[in-house]
Amino acid sequence: MIYLRSLLFVPGNQPNMLAKAASFSPDAFVPDMEDSVAWNDKSQARETVSANLEMLANTGKKVIPRINSLDTGLCEADLAAIVGPHIYGVSVGKIDTPADVTIISDTIAGLETERGITNGCTKLVLWIETAVGILNAHEILSSDARIKAAAFGAEDFTNDMGIERNEDDREILFPRSQVAIAARAAGVLALDTPFFGFRDPDNLKIDSEQSKAIGFKGKFAIHPLQIDIINHCFSPSSEEIAHAMEVIKVFEEAAEKGRGSTSLNGQVVDVPVVKRAKSLLNQAKQMEIIS
Repeated sequence: MIYLRSLLFVPGNQPNMLAKAASFSPDAFVPDMEDSVAWNDKSQARETVSANLEMLANTGKKVIPRINSLDTGLCEADLAAIVGPHIYGVSVGKIDTPADVTIISDTIAGLETERGITNGCTKLVLWIETAVGILNAHEILSSDARIKAAAFGAEDFTNDMGIERNEDDREILFPRSQVAIAARAAGVLALDTPFFGFRDPDNLKIDSEQSKAIGFKGKFAIHPLQIDIINHCFSPSSEEIAHAMEVIKVFEEAAEKGRGSTSLNGQVVDVPVVKRAKSLLNQAKQMEIIS
């Protein structure tokens, strides 16, 4: 399983911002041709993003451009501009049904064949951000082998519902959890909606910790200042690693005595707890936090 803790949005029509972004270290760059670009600038953004893909890829980070959704009529041209050896995958918004995924995947397959790229190597990060998309989430996320992650979009979801955003996020409690659960059931990463207070690190940390607690594995950043906080929140802490190691140790000691469970600091340690501890250590190894 890959990990994508932080994914940095960069406006696709701003070459200077794309060049500056390369000096930062998110897990992935998301040059954006969708929401951060005005309608009249879409063509320029497409050309600018295409011209900067190799530069971003040379940082060693994954590059996952966000293209315009199917309903805009721009999706095919966007894909034609970016599919190639310099991208890990494509991020696509407002996915409502598996049929949407099929159209996008088939278009990518044609471009891969045309350009001599291994079929299937271009991955998909799909935004689930409408009422229909939420209800179809698991079916969507299970529909194609290209899919590696699901992204929840709170702003588009609340717009689709005709409701206001609140500071306590009560209006997105269900859909946010639904995306995390559906992603897990489909075996793909769950990536959380951006936090728009980019000068509010304390609440970004709280929001990220709440997101992690319900199953999200990463979060989109709208500003480079958010990257370190997001990476920290979605990485196993030294305390979590130490606890996981102790859990495994006491369980193995109990197993040697023929016991199927034990306790640690007043808490039961049984098979599910040990599996969770091993999963956390595997994640830490994958992130090269431990060897």
